[in-house]
Parts: sequence; C-alpha cells; structure tokens
Amino acid sequence: MAQEFGTVIIGAGIGGGTVVETLRDEGYSATIALVGADPAAPYYRPDLSKKVMLEGSDPAESALRGEEWYPAHDVTTFFGTTVTELDAKNRSITLDDGNSLNYGQAILATGSTPRTLDVPGADLGNIHTLRDAGDAVAIRSQFGQGSKVVIIGGGWVGLEVAAAAKNAGCEVTVVVRSAPPLRSVLGEEIGAYFEDLHRANGISFVSDAEATGFSGSKAVESVQTTVGDLSADLVVVGIGANPSIALAEAAELDTDGGIIVDEHMRSSDPSILAIGDIAEARNTLLNRRLRVEHWDNAVRQAEVAAATITGGEMTTGDKTYDWQPYFYTDQFDLGMEYVGHGTSDDDVVIRGDKSSGEFIVFWTRGGTVIAAMNVNIWDVGDELRALIGKDVSAARLQDESIELTEL
Repeated sequence: MAQEFGTVIIGAGIGGGTVVETLRDEGYSATIALVGADPAAPYYRPDLSKKVMLEGSDPAESALRGEEWYPAHDVTTFFGTTVTELDAKNRSITLDDGNSLNYGQAILATGSTPRTLDVPGADLGNIHTLRDAGDAVAIRSQFGQGSKVVIIGGGWVGLEVAAAAKNAGCEVTVVVRSAPPLRSVLGEEIGAYFEDLHRANGISFVSDAEATGFSGSKAVESVQTTVGDLSADLVVVGIGANPSIALAEAAELDTDGGIIVDEHMRSSDPSILAIGDIAEARNTLLNRRLRVEHWDNAVRQAEVAAATITGGEMTTGDKTYDWQPYFYTDQFDLGMEYVGHGTSDDDVVIRGDKSSGEFIVFWTRGGTVIAAMNVNIWDVGDELRALIGKDVSAARLQDESIELTEL
C-alpha cells in the first residue's frame, strides 16, 4: 500500500533540502517526504569544488542539517533512493525498490547530470565527473605532488578543480574546445583574464582542442586530443551538465530544455512544482523564462515553492521569481561575485585596473547594465545589483571618482 504525504520532494540537493526546512520553519504541518539518489542528507554542492577540493574537508561539514534533523521534524527521508516513475494523473511516485508514495503536492528538484565523453577508453579508472560528494572525495584523494591532472573543459567547475589540483602540487593541463575559457559566459576579454590567472599559477592550456579518447591498462595514462596526446594520472571531465527532466517528460509535463514553470514554480500540472537547475521559470523582473544552474537560484526558488504550497502566507522568503541570477567563485587569489545575466556579445566596461587584481566589470547592452562582477572588491553586491537594468554611460561606470551609489 502506498504511503500518503502532503508534499513529496524528489531530489535531496540544496534546493530540496531548503524546501523542507522552509516549510517546517513556516509552520507547514502536513507530512513531508524527501527522496534523493544521493545517500547523504542535503549539503552545499558548491563546497565540492571549493572547500572539499581546496582544503580536503569532509563533505559532511557542508550538510544543511544533520541527518537527525529530519525525523525530529517529521520528515520521512528516502536517501540513496531513485524515483522510477512520476504518475501525475494519480499523484503518485514509484521508488526503485517498488514502493510508491502518494502526494498532494510534488516538487521536482532533481538537478543536473554531468555530461560525459562517448570516446574510446572513457570507462578507464581515474576518469571522473564532479557531481556529488563521492566524486569530490575520489578526485581529491588522487591529488598529489607531481600527479598529472588533465581537465577536459574550461567552465567554472573545470577551472575550480584545476586551481585546487595545482594548489595540491599537481601538474595541471586544461583542454578547452574554444579559447579562452569562460568566453561563452564572460566574453573574450574577461575569459582571457581568467586564463592568464591560471597560466600565471603554472597551469597549462591546450586550446581549440577536443578529447578524442583515453588509453591505459586499467586506469587512464594518456588523453588523446585533436592536437596531440597528453600524459595523465587523473582526468576530470567538466563539459557542462544536462537538466535531469526525464521524470517530467515521461509524466508529459511541458518542457523546453527544462521544466516550464510559472513565477510561483508551478508546472503545467498545478500539483507539481519544479525548482533549481531543471526549472525553466518565468522571471518577472526580466519578463522572460530563465533556467539557471547555480545554488543561489535553487535556494531562492525553493523558498518560492514553499510559499506557493503554503498559500504565500510566509514571513520570510520570496513569493515569486523576481531576482537577478547570482554566483561566485574562488580561484587562487581571485575571489569574485557575479550578478545579472549577461552574454558574450554584450559590451564590457572595466572599472579599475585589471592588473591590480581588484576591479569591477559591467556588461552593458544598448547602454543598459545587464550584469556586473566584483573581483576582490567586497561589500558592493547590493550596489551592483541595484545598477542592473539602469542606463548608465560607459564613462560614468569607469569613473572611480563617482560612488557606485551615485551611478
């Protein structure tokens, strides 16, 4: 017989965990089930490529709550469990052990699945993607003085792992399909700045290249690329991720790259909500649909979903999707925060001297500020966020004699 729950959350990452906490903090009294394929309770995944990689910290230190918190708050957990079917018509889900759960409301928070390479030798040992705590621990355990680490892909995860590996004494090479790294996100100039930062710290780049295969006896020993072979003791593939929306597609929810939801996180089936990486959500501030793969977005959409379920009568948290995307990174001596949603085609305006390592970048479109990034300049996040959407000339943005609050 199926177990009955008021709300079932499918996905026990940072988004799913935040929904549970917010519902209970706001006095939601119905029964809750939290189902996740990861055997661990929800934790901050950004720490995997930061604290775990850089410091060798235990992923358990990044838990949102200890495992004892959930039963203490009447939350039934199914960790290490996969959902095999979402039956929207009958409001039920089937677990991989054959049991089923009925729900009044369901929230999909299944995140993304790292892309892999379908090339010869891809099943050799010591070839990893970074998705969960087990991946992070496995990768970090293979760092060592002189170890040859090859990173496939120059996105945020790839560069953060590269920096961590170099700090641990590894010889690191990053293979990028299109130079410079991060060009598709930050544009040519700022992408080149990140590449120069890594090169200055001893990391090598193989540009305009693709991995075509791996070789070795049991574990990887060499990476074949379109421009030559690279010796490797460890390979990390960081070529992006795909939203995990198979359950939604099988349930015939509306999708378009992600699960289409409104500003309250409701899908085409009003009893099913979606948040985080998988949510192609209507952003009321930007007046368009947006899918964002960053932890801050997952947390804030979780609060919106909780408000939707409780009828919006919450004392804290957003009630609609009405904010600018935000993310951050730490690489070597660079720390930065980014707010907004720019593209590589936007105009770039630099405030300050890049060579000093402390500056602000604005992305503008038709004179309107679209996004901003502070590099090693702190406590300006609110000021930068307030500038998004404003028409400000490049000359004023560059003029450091004008306070940010006066732009």
